[in-house]
Amino acid sequence: MLRPMLRFPAPSSLSLLAALGLAYPSPSMSSMSAEPPQKAPFDLQGHRGARGLRPENTLAAFAHALSLGVTTLELDCGVTRDGVVVVSHDSELNPDHTRDAAGNFLEKTGPGLFSITYDDLRKYDVGRLKPGTAYAMRHPEQEAKDGERIPQLADVFALVKKAGNGAVRFNIETKLYPARPELTLPPQPFAEAVIKVIREAGMQSRSTIQSFDWRTLKIVQKIAPDVATVALTTQRSAADDNIQIGKPGPSPWLAGLDVDDFGGSVPKVVKASGAFVWSPNYLDIDQRLVDEAHGLGLHVIPWTINDRADLERILALGVDGIISDYPDRLRSVVGARGLALPAPTSIR
Repeated sequence: MLRPMLRFPAPSSLSLLAALGLAYPSPSMSSMSAEPPQKAPFDLQGHRGARGLRPENTLAAFAHALSLGVTTLELDCGVTRDGVVVVSHDSELNPDHTRDAAGNFLEKTGPGLFSITYDDLRKYDVGRLKPGTAYAMRHPEQEAKDGERIPQLADVFALVKKAGNGAVRFNIETKLYPARPELTLPPQPFAEAVIKVIREAGMQSRSTIQSFDWRTLKIVQKIAPDVATVALTTQRSAADDNIQIGKPGPSPWLAGLDVDDFGGSVPKVVKASGAFVWSPNYLDIDQRLVDEAHGLGLHVIPWTINDRADLERILALGVDGIISDYPDRLRSVVGARGLALPAPTSIR
């Protein structure tokens, strides 16, 4: 599928295009002689590492995703009381996959990450799903890895460096909740903490920051213009249905933007957010929306697609990547379409 030519970015945006894997003209070249930016290779993302196959957001999951071969490790972040950036989807310990120091599954939601120190957090085991839960039934292929702890973001970077993989990328989600500010650091220090860890690891050019809470995207764009941002969206109700775009009035999740001011166009409000990537709920998109987003210069990487028929349908829309709990299934579908696959990385 042909892509419209993007306007050449201002010099301050060039590193963002490079971070997304795009070729771009030199700032010194005239627009008359420069070639249009080239489309990046298909972005094959392992959701929370490889949630369908290994315990989510653990080093075991990231190692397995690397061994299968992914372009990007997708993961979530929180911050502990003592300021350690950790990898967790849940801001409070989830009883569906968390055991205490005695090896017992939590009977109810555990303490918030922001309420305890990292040393306290290390006492909990997140290497196995609780039998009989809806989560366990959704992921029957997940192989338990007893003893897995919630890792630091720095640990994920260290794992990749030790494996010798100099290409895999990191799609890092900031988990904040406008209606429950007590659960996390405020957006500014949260974003600063994450960026600090990224910079210490030298991973700016290989990282993107994604969020449903676009306040952190705005902050990252100001404090780290060399780190690209990704706007997550859903237009469907969910457990956190207040993140739903399209409900009447401005959303607290969109950093002051209102989709109604953009004619109801989600791609247009994403463009206005300053993000370079639109990451929608895959159930929300069709060919018209993908084409509209591409016409605005956005990359489209939907979440979280696991069924083979759905993978094939969404791939046929010409999306730029897919996030999946099952990177092995995604590799199979992508390979069958003749697209290039990232090389597996052996974990020593």
